[in-house]
Amino acid sequence: MIIFRKLTGYFPQASLLVGLALCGVTSTASAAEVSVAVASNFTAPMQKIAKIFEADTGHKALLAFGATGGFYAQIKNGAPFQVLLAADTETPARLEKEGLGVAGARFTYAVGKLVLWSKQPSFVDDKGDVLRQGGFEKLAMANPKLAPYGAAAIETLTKLGLLRQLKPKFVEGANIGQTYQFVASENAALGFVALSQVFADGQLTQGSAWIVPASFHAPIQQDAVLLKTSKDNTAAIALLRYLKSEKAQAIIRACGYDL
Repeated sequence: MIIFRKLTGYFPQASLLVGLALCGVTSTASAAEVSVAVASNFTAPMQKIAKIFEADTGHKALLAFGATGGFYAQIKNGAPFQVLLAADTETPARLEKEGLGVAGARFTYAVGKLVLWSKQPSFVDDKGDVLRQGGFEKLAMANPKLAPYGAAAIETLTKLGLLRQLKPKFVEGANIGQTYQFVASENAALGFVALSQVFADGQLTQGSAWIVPASFHAPIQQDAVLLKTSKDNTAAIALLRYLKSEKAQAIIRACGYDL
């Protein structure tokens, strides 16, 4: 019996057409779905990639965004993700070592950039001296225990010799997405976010920013991994292959990442 698989269950062949209609699938019956856990910093590019991936392959990517550390805990507890696009290299490697990731399927899909950003124009100078000058009550960053961008922010402040001085002003987001919201809503005057969140088509979208030199922190190398329970999922395999395509890589670069 042919089975049509959804995250929430299975449809027998007799109701295949109904199942496809409910899921909004209009391509051939060979199209499949893949559930993807995506690091928050990669929200904008992945939303764009998912659309062209579906248009080009017929496969649908179901996206969930959050902190890499949080996704690791969920996957360990049996969350039905099939692909993880992490914000680091350690988490995918750990999943592979623990038998939850497919050996040999891990690769770097992007290298992120950290930026100190304020929604206010001219508030952040191009050298980050605003951190020394003060004039702000709150400094937002992602939880360094869960989010690699948060860890990079701590390394940056340590490099600048400002960690102890600024620690009382820290406001931590559960992930880089929440951190961005703190600054975008101006609940925090400035914060460390991912360049991809405030950068599009080669320029800053709003406010003011300082792109942190790569030498100030460990590289934010972001790895993808195919999870073991879905090693035969055609959509999952196709998505990982698609991330290496010229179309996907053009989007990744345009959103402020290196490859």
